[in-house]
Amino acid sequence: MPIITTKIENDNLKLRYELILKSIGEGVYGLDKEGNTTFVNPAAEKMTGWSEQDLIGKVVHEFHHHSHEDGTSYPVHDCPVYKTVRDGRQREVGTEVFWRKDGTCFPVEYIATAIEKDHEIVGAVIVFKDISERKKSERQLESALKQVEELKEQLQADNRYLMDEIQSQHNFSRIIGEGPALNQILTQIEHVAPTDASVLIQGESGTGKELIARSIHSASRRRDRPLVKVNCGAISPSLVESELFGHEKGSFTGALQRRIGRFELADGGTLFLDEVGELPVDIQVKLLRVIQEGELERLGSNQTLNVDVRIIAATNRNMQSMVDQGAFRSDLFYRLSVFPIQAVSLRQRKEDIPLLVKHILDRLNLRLGKQFTGVSDKGMHALLHYNWPGNIRELQNVLERAAIVGSPPTLNILDLPNSRQQKAVNSKPLLSLHEAEKSYIKKVLISVNGTIAGKEGAARILDLPPSTLRSKMKKLGIITVD
Repeated sequence: MPIITTKIENDNLKLRYELILKSIGEGVYGLDKEGNTTFVNPAAEKMTGWSEQDLIGKVVHEFHHHSHEDGTSYPVHDCPVYKTVRDGRQREVGTEVFWRKDGTCFPVEYIATAIEKDHEIVGAVIVFKDISERKKSERQLESALKQVEELKEQLQADNRYLMDEIQSQHNFSRIIGEGPALNQILTQIEHVAPTDASVLIQGESGTGKELIARSIHSASRRRDRPLVKVNCGAISPSLVESELFGHEKGSFTGALQRRIGRFELADGGTLFLDEVGELPVDIQVKLLRVIQEGELERLGSNQTLNVDVRIIAATNRNMQSMVDQGAFRSDLFYRLSVFPIQAVSLRQRKEDIPLLVKHILDRLNLRLGKQFTGVSDKGMHALLHYNWPGNIRELQNVLERAAIVGSPPTLNILDLPNSRQQKAVNSKPLLSLHEAEKSYIKKVLISVNGTIAGKEGAARILDLPPSTLRSKMKKLGIITVD
């Protein structure tokens, strides 16, 4: 009687445990000491598609655990489950996948626990659950955190740039003047601003090339996005690439964190490359690629980024001469100079000096807390008859120096540098390199009656091959008969 009772109780207990295992939401597999399947609950069948009939008495690893997620083989002897069957140690795993009957896989988290009887391993039980939703949430969180980090970097870069802008203290918010030379530039700005064409602004230092660039940007469809300035001549050659294209953390000594470059900062807006003639040749190649394809890679990264940036470049150097000498890539030069603008010197627009003086004085009064109403007649006469080698920047400095030491209401101009020596040349503006070269070649040709080649020809005097001289004459527009 007690034996029968015990058997009934054991059967009832076994039935109860089976009901529990069949009711829980986690998948459960039972294995014998050989690793063959002895039990499969409904949750496991639902998750994997493999029925109990498919698996009983077989090595379950060959059905749902045969490969890694990337498709590479997963030998049974490397499986944590079968290691537990051998050594009895419990193992928890959360970085693997189980394969379904339809050939798809899903991420799982499982625990393999040995079953012991009389201190002997007689099998194992595996409890697992599908963690697809958790992994999806983790990926979404990672993506969100990455976006937050990128926005943080963007804000930091914007703040750095805004600080640079504030510290640069732009001298003008608009172009001042109404003479014919300036009106021609204003007409050019009006034509090119609505387009996305690259603009190359050439002219002497201090002629307001940056102001022209800002005017183009302000009149463009990109006006609501930033105009980002890069002074190519003020950056160490070793840092130009990082400054323009950005870098990843650890990409070079001192790169302690990732930094986005000026191209990314200007995305959707305009990039102003000041002193573009100072760019190293190796950077010119990478710049050409960005302009042509709208793609870049941060230093230390192999990820391609797309940018939409309009380029405005400026220089006080003769770019055509640099191209001829091989100091600047011709293909990049033609890309940058789709629409060239020549900034005029102050000596070429002296009719604008009174307006410029008034504008500069208004700003000086605010900054210095003074109330100058104008410049004395003698001072204005001096300003109008000075040659202004430093252009508008020099005019600003002269007025500021006089305003600092002067007393309102009338500003007296201090003695201009070399003003006496300048008087002899005021009526004769200095020639550009192009004009000077053209003038000298014409004088030599006149002296030899237009002869180019031969012992008495102009080519010998100029120490040039006749073919080179003819090429220069064609470029400079000099016509003669040999």
